[in-house]
Amino acid sequence: MKTAMCAGALLVATLACSARAATSFPDAAVDDQLAAKSGRETIVVAGGCFWGVQAVFQHTKGVLSATSGYAGGSVKNPSYEHVSSGGTGHAESVQVVYDPSQISLGRLLKIFFSVAHDPTELNRQGPDTGTQYRSMVLVSGEAQDKIVRAYIAQLDTTQIFRDKIVTEVVPLRAFYPAEPYHQDYVYRHPFEPYIMINDRPKVEDLRKRYPELYIDTRAPTS
Repeated sequence: MKTAMCAGALLVATLACSARAATSFPDAAVDDQLAAKSGRETIVVAGGCFWGVQAVFQHTKGVLSATSGYAGGSVKNPSYEHVSSGGTGHAESVQVVYDPSQISLGRLLKIFFSVAHDPTELNRQGPDTGTQYRSMVLVSGEAQDKIVRAYIAQLDTTQIFRDKIVTEVVPLRAFYPAEPYHQDYVYRHPFEPYIMINDRPKVEDLRKRYPELYIDTRAPTS
């Protein structure tokens, strides 16, 4: 199971969060226009522990549901213990279902890269290490692939990060929802040390950085 960071690591995480908060992220130059009618679109992302990533998108306007799960590997119906071993090829992921008339894929990517995780960390995220915590966007179709790759190239070109983005862009083969006890974890365990150190600051960063996209939902959306 995941554990809280030591005091030194907490200081590093706090400084990193502060540095990102001072950075102005660009809108995606290549993006979909908002749809004329309500609908449902899906994107799957991986960026470290799925608890915090899920929470960020649960507080994002236009997101209909955010579900923690596993994707990117070859094992069918994996368990948390199996994924945590690093032997399945899967990463902890979040399936984001959104209304394209309210928010575009480009705006979701902006949130993913700026507040949900650090896309320059290879096979880790904060205190969690291993390929199951890698940064990844799992796309469905050429249109999504084009927007995601264009935004990563845009961020690398503008050098908004000190280091190069290591996010993988791969086709979505399957998404397996995680066990029920992983769903809405931040919502149900707000004062757990790991959550207070690693995940609640992400939601707060979303609120401060993008107030027009932040919703103060008290009910889970998974």
